[in-house]
Amino acid sequence: MNQDTIKRLRRIEGQVRGISGMIEDDRYCIDILHQITAVKAALRKVESQILKDHAATCVESALSTKDSKAGREKFDELIELFERQSR
Repeated sequence: MNQDTIKRLRRIEGQVRGISGMIEDDRYCIDILHQITAVKAALRKVESQILKDHAATCVESALSTKDSKAGREKFDELIELFERQSR
């Protein structure tokens, strides 16, 4: 994981704590929902970056070796991930 990803996750962590505070302060529901939407979008960006990193390192490495079983396992792992995300 790179430092940029860690920084993003820490920012998201702060946003989530902020949402908790908004709820405790009985803030306007729409404002809370906007913040929740922002957190979900930020998590999607982190997820996308981690997926790209995984494809660029683990999957690429497994596919470039002569071990076709390892390459197939990594490929199947990606397909399973995409299927879970589309549910």
